[in-house]
Amino acid sequence: MKYIVLLCDGMSDLPCDELGGKTPMTVAKKPNMDLLAKTSQAGLAKTVPDNLPPGSDVANLSVLGYNPAEYYTGRSPFEAASMGIQMTPDDVAVRCNLVTLSKAENFADAVMLSYCADDIQTQQAAKVIAGVNEKFRNPNMEFFVGISYRHCLLWKNGKTNLEMIPPHDIIGKRIGDYIKVNAQNRVLYEMMEEWYRFNPANCIWLWSEGKKAELPLFRDEFGVDACMISAVDLLKGIGKIAGMDVLHVEGATGYIDTNFCGKAAAAIDWLKNGGDLAYIHLEAPDECGHRGEVDNKVKAIELIDELVLGAILKAFDSGEFGGQGLRILIAPDHPTPLNIKTHTRDPVPFLIWDSQVKHSGVEAFDEFNAENTGIYIEKGYQLMRKFLCLKNN
Repeated sequence: MKYIVLLCDGMSDLPCDELGGKTPMTVAKKPNMDLLAKTSQAGLAKTVPDNLPPGSDVANLSVLGYNPAEYYTGRSPFEAASMGIQMTPDDVAVRCNLVTLSKAENFADAVMLSYCADDIQTQQAAKVIAGVNEKFRNPNMEFFVGISYRHCLLWKNGKTNLEMIPPHDIIGKRIGDYIKVNAQNRVLYEMMEEWYRFNPANCIWLWSEGKKAELPLFRDEFGVDACMISAVDLLKGIGKIAGMDVLHVEGATGYIDTNFCGKAAAAIDWLKNGGDLAYIHLEAPDECGHRGEVDNKVKAIELIDELVLGAILKAFDSGEFGGQGLRILIAPDHPTPLNIKTHTRDPVPFLIWDSQVKHSGVEAFDEFNAENTGIYIEKGYQLMRKFLCLKNN
């Protein structure tokens, strides 16, 4: 049996006025997902516990089968692992976004215009981070370059419980209304403010700190060899720590211009060459949700259906997996509703399709049909074991 997870980041949503009271999943033309849905198990899964932040870090740990209450230490340690940053138990990694703030006399009065510095390119971002290091690097602090707007601060003997808000949560808002300076985070806010005076268009925004992360190896937990395919350091880092093969796809950007075909091809080739499970992370719906881009979020779902799922099903139908059966899990990690432009803890729809076992299924794959099945997985980290037909612990 071959296994594929299509993790459509932030795909689920709320009814949207611009779509006639429907969601992007309902409106999107996704013939492949809807065809599978008719013979799949479908339902809802709660991937984010009530006491943890509704981020892709927590939610993807859940979908991968790791209890976030046990293994979550913060987002940045996973990103640091992907970047090759060596952490000691006393180190703290902190996510560093490059953002665009409005110009204001006082830092607190600036407005968050863009959480991604208007899609800054990695080459330009590297120059900004070099300047940040030149100004702030010391024996205890160093900045590392990631991809696009996503970078990392390594803080030796650093502090946690910083209470620093994600920039994508405050788009269009005055930042001072969300800044809570305390003894733990004061030095970071002082750096942010000082850099703002120099470069408001590419200001640094620090958040989501954490200490070194550890995970049991995926192979040991679930009995299958797995690969991770993603454009973002968060997922690559989780995959690396979990002992998964982390595949590089040229042209993978994490947005709607990503190399969808390349991701599908990488998964197919890896499975054909002996791999068991491919985890394909697709960031585009989430990014469109954060930006309030209604049409692009619909388009992102349609592109995933056509270029990723379509290619996988074609490969299976043509016998490229050597006659083995195929099981597919399709799910978001969390919702990213267009009307609020950030994540929520609401349960997400999922479907599990098996080439060898047919279920009564649902008419189409969306939030409403999934909910109407009455199937609800309260502990989202049990979804992976259900997918692999393993007993839950």
